[in-house]
Amino acid sequence: MLLLDSIFEFQFPIAMNSRTNAKLFASCPRGLENTLIAELSGLGATNVHAVAGGVGFEGDGGVIYRANLESRIATRVLLRLFTVPYRSEEDVYRASYDFDWPRQFDVGRSIRVYLTAQRCPLKSLDFLTLRIKDAVCDRFRSDVGSRPNVDTRAPEVRIHAFLDATQFMLYLDTSGEPLFKRGARAAQGEAPIKENLAAGILRLTGWQPGTALLDPMCGGGTFLIEAAQITLDIAPGLARSFGFEKLKSFDAGLWQKLRAEAETRRKPVVPLPIHGSELYGDTLKFAHVNLQAAGLEQAVQLKQANALEVSAPAATGVMVTNPPYGERMGEQQELAEFYPKFGDALKQKFAGWNCYILSADMNLPKLIKLQVSRRTPLFNGALECRLFEYKIVAGSMRGPKSTQGGEKGGAA
Repeated sequence: MLLLDSIFEFQFPIAMNSRTNAKLFASCPRGLENTLIAELSGLGATNVHAVAGGVGFEGDGGVIYRANLESRIATRVLLRLFTVPYRSEEDVYRASYDFDWPRQFDVGRSIRVYLTAQRCPLKSLDFLTLRIKDAVCDRFRSDVGSRPNVDTRAPEVRIHAFLDATQFMLYLDTSGEPLFKRGARAAQGEAPIKENLAAGILRLTGWQPGTALLDPMCGGGTFLIEAAQITLDIAPGLARSFGFEKLKSFDAGLWQKLRAEAETRRKPVVPLPIHGSELYGDTLKFAHVNLQAAGLEQAVQLKQANALEVSAPAATGVMVTNPPYGERMGEQQELAEFYPKFGDALKQKFAGWNCYILSADMNLPKLIKLQVSRRTPLFNGALECRLFEYKIVAGSMRGPKSTQGGEKGGAA
């Protein structure tokens, strides 16, 4: 067995109200790493640096709380407990057992272990997950005489493990439910785009509060809700709870102070130049329900309309939309007919606007027949996409030049 020269960074209850900086990792949709760096830096994070699929940083308890409460782009904020070398399953078990879990959370809290790996030489990741879970439970049984329960659906404490070819890293999840779950979505069904990806795309477009915004195929209204919350300075985490509240180190006084500051900042709901439309009334109902659940129904202007017939609601503005991708043959044929017409509508009705289309269809520029000024690689979950930018000017040229524009953004 490998002798572990491990350094446990937090063998004591994590003092989230102290001035001691913790090592942290915030995951995010791939392609938004640089955008998340800017956001976390503005929230007080230090030593901020991008890695694939997220951002490493450091911060004290206030930074941890603010990142969860205020970040619109992060998916989770993970607190690193230790990094050790390993060679076998037993090394992983021993490192996990040696960590002082009873000092971090009460035995009555339910747990779940999540594991991801890259180039891990060990055969079974499922077995490794079980060994880490066993180590946590065995340490509790040794120290306090009982063990925490495992809950695979709604655990109170989430433990995340990551293994590369030689190193084993373990994290506590300070977020709990992923941060794109703002706590206000009421309509059932899986949203085609997560809230944090929508917020990141809004940042990439350069849209600013007060500028007209339109989503002509708004679905459940994700872009619209995020834009309204940004305009009204509503912290995205105000309507939900977090994983750090289940830890022994939870500083209720500090948390209440930060929440109160966020509540004080939020502006009253008023009609905003944020517009959405959908072809079918049943689909538009989802947007109405979600806006109502978020308390923003009076802020956003919705109407039932064909995207090809919508007129620009202002002389200048930003259009951003996530149309269907056409995964089946019939849908692909429909989109092949729709996109040229949509390009005509943009040219005729949206001169002076910057238009952005998120699509997994890399042939979109050829179909829409407008010049692309920028392509930003992004991932919608596991699906590789591009955010295509079209700057519409009166009499804009069309045709062969539609493939111009260099790719910018995160690695695809």
